[in-house]
Amino acid sequence: MFRSPLAFVWLVFASVVLRAENEYEEEPIAYSQTAPRDAAAALQRQLDAGRVTLDRRDAWSLLAGLLKQFKIPPESQVMVFSKTSKQNDHIGPQSPRVVYFGMDAYVGYAQGGSIEVSCIDPKLGPIFYLLDPQVEASQPLRFERDSSCLSCHGGVFTPQVPGVLVRSVVPGPLGHPLMSQGSVVVDSSTEFSKRWGGWYVTGRHGQALHRGNVTAVEKSDQVCELPVEKGANVQDLSPFFDLSAYPRGKSDIVALMVLEHQTGVQNVLTRANHGALRAMHRQHALRRELGEPPSPQPVGSAQRIIEHAAKQVLEALLFKDEAPLPEGGIEGEEDFQTAFVQAGRRSGDGRSLRDLQLRSRLFKYRCSYMVHSLTFEHLQPHLKARVCSGLEEILQEGPLAAEFAWLGKAEKAHILRILRDTGVLPKGRQAGAEG
Repeated sequence: MFRSPLAFVWLVFASVVLRAENEYEEEPIAYSQTAPRDAAAALQRQLDAGRVTLDRRDAWSLLAGLLKQFKIPPESQVMVFSKTSKQNDHIGPQSPRVVYFGMDAYVGYAQGGSIEVSCIDPKLGPIFYLLDPQVEASQPLRFERDSSCLSCHGGVFTPQVPGVLVRSVVPGPLGHPLMSQGSVVVDSSTEFSKRWGGWYVTGRHGQALHRGNVTAVEKSDQVCELPVEKGANVQDLSPFFDLSAYPRGKSDIVALMVLEHQTGVQNVLTRANHGALRAMHRQHALRRELGEPPSPQPVGSAQRIIEHAAKQVLEALLFKDEAPLPEGGIEGEEDFQTAFVQAGRRSGDGRSLRDLQLRSRLFKYRCSYMVHSLTFEHLQPHLKARVCSGLEEILQEGPLAAEFAWLGKAEKAHILRILRDTGVLPKGRQAGAEG
């Protein structure tokens, strides 16, 4: 059948886009076809074998048991009321969905719905499940892997990999995002004023304004009003909805900012790891086709891809383009800060990458604690080696350090000590540090 040149171009373009969007479904990732090795899969095996039992009196009891199994602090709770979930019928300004997070697991619940679980597989990235808390007590609990989550968590809102994300939207009175106003996927670089549309936020932040705690009024198809001043410095959410149905009544500003940082870095790590795995897979395949001996080291395009991926990881870990906090800093709940900081690995002199600053920036030491995450630990070996050598070069004032000039000398020395003492980098002679 004859096709016009223009039609042929569009056909090729569409096939390239489709391939790009589904690369994680191809070898060597094969996301949907690969049996995951994440915390939910491990818990399912324990439940099936009767080695673990969970309190199933009600959804909140089951939820509490899951948080304990996944080592997620209940103090990490944040609340989202925008209808941006698979379970929109259960979510709204009067019935927000709660979200909890640890370093390698995330749990969400909207009253009356299923419990949403996302746990990190060391190779595949986040795996998405639904768990029905209403199932009969005589029936086994099942983590049902839900591929439909990838419509949001596997493409347009994530860097073309399965990802976890925090979106800021402009919500209407019932929580529906006003599509004409767009949305923002939030990470450490997002300016304060664009955060938390569709979320509840408790805490203090001075004169700065954000989009949380309020809904918009549409004036026309393209114009709306979002009374952001009414959502500022909220300490008590009871004027917004009935808190009695929730074990905790907070959606802490510091927890939200930590979550946004973590999800942003997680997605960069997943993308870089997939890219490096794919590059080496293609290199091996090409050399086989050409009859050349295999090369254990990346060469040519594989080397360039891994170098580029390592640079992106370094920039994410070291807070490139981090948005400043409002003047005077932020104040949140002490219980979250205590739980979060206590979970950190510490150097011999007591410092941790989880230590918070909260005045001009989120963390005291600008190297992400995600270097201790499951994904970082299992990065493709060549990629991980390049990232670690890059960290050493930057922190010891090597040539690459000039591109990370926002890090001061003393801060670099402290970060280097933490990374060495916690096993991320090999031990070496410690430089002196002050401050």
